[in-house]
Amino acid sequence: MSRDLAMMGATDLVQAYAAGTISPVEVAQASLAEIGKHNDTLKAFVFIDETSTLAAAKASEARWKTGRPLGLVDGVPTTIKDLAEVAGWPVRRGSKTSDPDFRSVADSPFVARLRDHGAVFMGKTATPEYGWKGVTDSPLSGITRNPWNPKKTPGGSSGGAAVATALGMAALNQGTDGGGSIRIPAAYSGVYGIKPTFGRVPQFPASVMGTVSHVGPMTRTVADAALMLTVMSGPDVRDWYSAADDRCDFRQISGQSVRGMRIAYSPDLGFAKVDPVIAALVTAAVKRFSELGAHVEEVDLDFSSSSETFRLHWFTGAANAYRALSPEQREMLDPGFAEVCREGLEITLPDYQDGIRAREALGLEVNQLLNRYDLLLTPAMPTAAFDAGVEVPEDSGMRRWTEWTAFSYPFNLSQHPAASVPCGFTQDGLPAGLQIVGQKYREDKVFRASAAYEALCPFKMPTPD
Repeated sequence: MSRDLAMMGATDLVQAYAAGTISPVEVAQASLAEIGKHNDTLKAFVFIDETSTLAAAKASEARWKTGRPLGLVDGVPTTIKDLAEVAGWPVRRGSKTSDPDFRSVADSPFVARLRDHGAVFMGKTATPEYGWKGVTDSPLSGITRNPWNPKKTPGGSSGGAAVATALGMAALNQGTDGGGSIRIPAAYSGVYGIKPTFGRVPQFPASVMGTVSHVGPMTRTVADAALMLTVMSGPDVRDWYSAADDRCDFRQISGQSVRGMRIAYSPDLGFAKVDPVIAALVTAAVKRFSELGAHVEEVDLDFSSSSETFRLHWFTGAANAYRALSPEQREMLDPGFAEVCREGLEITLPDYQDGIRAREALGLEVNQLLNRYDLLLTPAMPTAAFDAGVEVPEDSGMRRWTEWTAFSYPFNLSQHPAASVPCGFTQDGLPAGLQIVGQKYREDKVFRASAAYEALCPFKMPTPD
């Protein structure tokens, strides 16, 4: 029964609270039990405060008993990635360079929104140092492992959030995505994750990686992600980049059809090498949209230059963080991150300016494509999860994580919304993901397509002993 409560989605939980059939305290205790079962092995969390979690759950229980919930997610177990600020909690960013005694004095904007709506915070989830790579391990917190197979990576950098999602440690889990960090672990861990349009969810403090970084939900259902994004989105004065105040309600997606939608499909973006097993699973998923009445057309794209464009933006962001550290702190860094930082320091101003022009050209190309189509479908990842504890698959000949994430970072550069949707399993029982990319500020279309696919092919979560 405890696991059943922990695996309930946020939408169902709120309905049950309103009906008085279950209590937020019971659910918080069930989620804490799942954390206790799995966290020592999988390392999803880097900070847990059971006292504050249960106090928040008891306060929520009292509000529901009087019929006065604070908001849309009152009493729902929620996690925050340890790159964001939660008032009274530490923020370590996966780095030994951080102050272990520091406590945040205020919530980041989206944390404040969730708190204002009554979310029960379970703790902070693991990230690699500064969220710098597509897997989740750090000198500070060790190796985070895949919920389907602990020998494998859950992906990153929001790997802790992905594990928490899959195993019922929380219904709502916040991730960040600067080059795929929501979609990579969503695909590798078999959960749903969406990177909204840049600026849809305000950030403060700003990401060290600049304007490629987005904040979004990771959940077990599309409806829960739509609910969470509804709560988190909207402008904040602290974020100069935050989008206009349209205050979208994304929850009205159930039962909507994709019939008549124009959908483009690219199996490789013109340059990505995709494992045949993953390619077959994604192709089968794409066919489902034709069966649902959408007009699906394969398109010829060439995004091969996006790799260098992304490097110019990502590595210079890392270098800027590096500049702020003392020589002693630099010695504490993840060696791979330190290498990226030093490479970033070698990028010249003319090179960076060329990168800005190339980014503009890519963004225009994606805009033009999505002016002709409602959505673009691609694989979310070209492979299934590989061994935990390494940046690139062994014997792959690759050097950096950006070499195996060809489908994710182009849409950080272009700033379009993009989701990873679970779309089946390999013969080894590892998940695959389908990526759905939408027009700017049209997350509603991404949710609509995601929900239609989910209704036809319900998502499966792991069932550990």
